[in-house]
Amino acid sequence: MPKYVIERAIPGAGELTQEQLQGVAQQSCGVLKNLGPEIQWVESFVTDDKIYCVYVAPNEDMVREHARQGGFPVDSVAQVRRMIDPTTAEE
Repeated sequence: MPKYVIERAIPGAGELTQEQLQGVAQQSCGVLKNLGPEIQWVESFVTDDKIYCVYVAPNEDMVREHARQGGFPVDSVAQVRRMIDPTTAEE
């Protein structure tokens, strides 16, 4: 199943409280439940003014539908083509 990285511009994201982030996560999980098991939220990274989310989904359209239903911004969606880590450097 394809993996996607979603970039969401959210000014002040890094200053959101734990309670606010919990609310966002609950909203996301509610939409995911309605969309069914084909789409999964893997993790998200919160920076000062953006949130980068990693999802597994059958296609980009489903990722964008999740955002639409949840009211989440989407600045870009990129399909992960390959993954590397420090072990990639080993022969």
